Amino acid sequence: MTATDRAYVALLRAVNVGGTVLKMERLRRAAEGLGLSDVRTLLQSGNLVFRSRASDPARLEEELQRTIAASEGLATDVFVRPAREWREVLLGNPFPQEAVDDPGRLVVTALKGPPPPSAWTELHAAIPGRERVQGIGRHAYIVYPDGQGRSKLTIALIERKLGTRGTSRNWNTVRKLEAAASE
Repeated sequence: MTATDRAYVALLRAVNVGGTVLKMERLRRAAEGLGLSDVRTLLQSGNLVFRSRASDPARLEEELQRTIAASEGLATDVFVRPAREWREVLLGNPFPQEAVDDPGRLVVTALKGPPPPSAWTELHAAIPGRERVQGIGRHAYIVYPDGQGRSKLTIALIERKLGTRGTSRNWNTVRKLEAAASE
């Protein structure tokens, strides 16, 4: 690692759910094959923390997506955030009390791009239950007071209303990723 290396967080969409299996060791090796350094995974759900000299997260997303597709035969979206942006996700949480009281029911959805204000309005109008959503840039903060598993506010509905792809992590995972990227 050099002083010019930057820390990043990468999230893979829909990995190790619904029959889509990717061993984290294989994911680490694929990332290392791209020249990424200090590559670590967190949990079994497609979370990477790494360092790179690259300064373009979108290019890193494309390279990781291509590499995973070629080496693992898995077409999945990858969402890369510089560590400083991931820290801002943590600090910008509009639901601080929920983060303390029930962090497993507070979710951050990383989005490919920032939706326009009208899309957020459409999403709010489509919320079928007690869920609460606050959009900030390329991230949606969602509180699932009755749990995410039974909620009708699904990732498919969120993506349809916002017009962009996304992947979600609960607050506990968000915090762990931020800590790992800060090491």
